[in-house]
Amino acid sequence: MNRILVLITLSDSGIETIKSTPELPKKEMEFVHNWRENNILESFFISVTKKDAVLIFQNIDESQARELIKSLPYFPYMSKIDYHNLDKQF
Repeated sequence: MNRILVLITLSDSGIETIKSTPELPKKEMEFVHNWRENNILESFFISVTKKDAVLIFQNIDESQARELIKSLPYFPYMSKIDYHNLDKQF
């Protein structure tokens, strides 16, 4: 079973903007919940510092995952995004 693992790091200035704009996190989570409901987001993790996130997509390919990430409200505040194609073993 193929999965796309996405590792995201927010910039320091981006974190400050997000913290000072309460509607941004709400908008971001709407996307995440929608993806989960549509069975394309298998797992979602946020680091305790809130600077890093891990998303595991299923039932889509890497180009689709890239487009989804670009659609996020937090996208302009991301300093690093890594995509990894995985083959789930169990």
